[in-house]
Amino acid sequence: MSVLPNPSSPALLWDVFCRVIDNFGDIGVSWRLCRQLADRGHAVRLWIDDASALQWMAPGALQGAHAGVTVLPWARSQDAAFLASLPPAQVWVETFGCEIAPEFIASYGYSMQAGGLNDLKFPAWINLEYLSAEGFARHCHGLASPVMSGPARGATKFFYYPGFTPDSGSLLREDDLAARQAAFDRKAWLQGLGIPAPTGSVVSLFCYEPAPLPALLRQLQQDGATLLVTPGRASAAVRQTLDAEPALERDLPLHFLPSLPQRDFDHLLWASDMNFVRGEDSLVRALWAGKPFVWHIYPQDDGVHHSKLDAFLDWMQAPDSLRALHTAWNGSDAQAALPDLQRHLPLWQQSVAASQQLLLQIPDLCTRLVDFVLEKR
Repeated sequence: MSVLPNPSSPALLWDVFCRVIDNFGDIGVSWRLCRQLADRGHAVRLWIDDASALQWMAPGALQGAHAGVTVLPWARSQDAAFLASLPPAQVWVETFGCEIAPEFIASYGYSMQAGGLNDLKFPAWINLEYLSAEGFARHCHGLASPVMSGPARGATKFFYYPGFTPDSGSLLREDDLAARQAAFDRKAWLQGLGIPAPTGSVVSLFCYEPAPLPALLRQLQQDGATLLVTPGRASAAVRQTLDAEPALERDLPLHFLPSLPQRDFDHLLWASDMNFVRGEDSLVRALWAGKPFVWHIYPQDDGVHHSKLDAFLDWMQAPDSLRALHTAWNGSDAQAALPDLQRHLPLWQQSVAASQQLLLQIPDLCTRLVDFVLEKR
């Protein structure tokens, strides 16, 4: 089921705000949202404090190569003279708890008053939250939060929670995703990266520093699998493991990949028989890929990430073996061992396919967000 954009929906101007923390999920989600809004005819300004990852994640983004999306430095959202030169937006989106600069809000008020509008009406204001399958996310989705002080006093923000159920804000999904997957040529894509045709299964690795990594490499070596390792922390963790156990490099086809644009990251997941993903954006892409996966959830000092992971696995109705894999990979139980991947892959494939079909019955996040905004304006 593909939900097409509503041609009768008015085109809006959106300001999307993003502060990059220490991973790629925040900027990845923000960019996907901006692109999908632009593909539906909206104009989007992405205000971001560190756009460096877009150079490889979305080549051309900083130069304005993607029609409908303009990337602007966060500092300019506090530049009154610059802001005065811009048309006001109809929608503000704060991603992942970042807050719009007071100077930006004040400038909006000044521009409205200068235009003769004494009764100030703020744009539809969305607080786009983190993805979670926990009950609080569904209960808080769509709730209003009045602004009680500052230049935005009297305005109302609305919480928007992405999620996996019809009563949530749904997940980002492009309209052409199914067609692109159907046309994908795995062999040609691997050859384009200089990777020979695999003789066994293909496994992709995008992770932090999981304790069971040496055990995984030993298992893949024994199974004759090909391992595709993403750059950054995953590559560093693998190299550290190989330094400690050089024998692991024998009979283990191992390829360290370059940084991949978002579309090629999708291709990596489609080309693999098993995907190890981390964070929020890649979890969603793994679900759309429809291949068995394990989610390395972002670890938090107070351990609340374990509850978040459990809630997701409950929604997924994950079989015991897939739960055991997540438990071991995420360090929920220091004594837990990795299950046999080859043995359980068919069962995990069935589980992921069933979850994907449930998600495909729900309109995508961009469609639902536009409808939500139009209702609140």
